[in-house]
Amino acid sequence: MWIWVAIGVGIAIVFVILASLYNTLVGLKNRVENVLASVDVLLKKRYDLIPELVSTVKTYMQYEQKTLTNIAAIRSRAVSSNVTQEGRVELENRLSEELGNLLVAVEAYPDLKANQNFLELQKSLNEIEEQLSAARRFYNTSVTNYNNAIEMFPTNLVAAIMNYHRKKLFETPVSEQQKVNVGNLFNQ
Repeated sequence: MWIWVAIGVGIAIVFVILASLYNTLVGLKNRVENVLASVDVLLKKRYDLIPELVSTVKTYMQYEQKTLTNIAAIRSRAVSSNVTQEGRVELENRLSEELGNLLVAVEAYPDLKANQNFLELQKSLNEIEEQLSAARRFYNTSVTNYNNAIEMFPTNLVAAIMNYHRKKLFETPVSEQQKVNVGNLFNQ
């Protein structure tokens, strides 16, 4: 009789542990999805701003058509519905890099830098980029917690059963990882 009670208690303990691990993984996955949705809201604002920025800049920057074309193409692919989460992270990293190239290229056009519409658009873009930076940090923290959980024992066993896989982090574009040549900044 006592053996059946011990087996029943053992099964109940295992069930509680598995349920706890399952709930932890689901909570972490949902947090990542929630944070990604917050990033999406900010990205939508940025997507809406890009056509105005490109239109304003286009009249001044005849020699920067490649950069403007790249920005428009990446934006179009990023807003399409058939992009995976990993693909979207990659596109967002590339879009950030191209927008950085555009803002650097603007330095060669004093008339554009003085244009009030451009200044307002640049200010809005800078605000959105700051908010995106904070949201990406939060996303990366959530993804790191999720990735740790699906790789560490014993949650990795439950994650394998649930078919959970690593998620990709937002990363700094390679161009922004380069050392800044301060001498060049003062010679401009």
